[in-house]
Amino acid sequence: MRIQKECLYCGKELMGRTDKKYCDLHCKSAYQYQKTKERPERFYNKVDNQLRLNRKLLKAYNKAGTSIVRAQVLLDLGFDPRFFTHYWKNKKSDIYLFVYEFGYLKKTENGKEKYIMVTWQDYMG
Repeated sequence: MRIQKECLYCGKELMGRTDKKYCDLHCKSAYQYQKTKERPERFYNKVDNQLRLNRKLLKAYNKAGTSIVRAQVLLDLGFDPRFFTHYWKNKKSDIYLFVYEFGYLKKTENGKEKYIMVTWQDYMG
């Protein structure tokens, strides 16, 4: 008695073991990939992906260790300021949000929102 007659991915008739599900490794891999893509993205993956993107953007726009960029530039590239790993409060009570070693502080100057970007320093610990 055969339980499965056809490959789950391509539909070809299966030969061999009675519990076989795929005709070859390519079909098995393709089927698993297809199933993974159909599942909704897990919350952890969403957070991790956003943190990676935020870090990449902060690193790209902060080559000198300290810089200022208009907020809209980063936001247009997918930056989401709600995702950060930790914060640091300076002596003026400004709170810098950090994504790993790259930090930012939102300021409004002349009606334009900007991010002051810094790189983590030993004295911040």
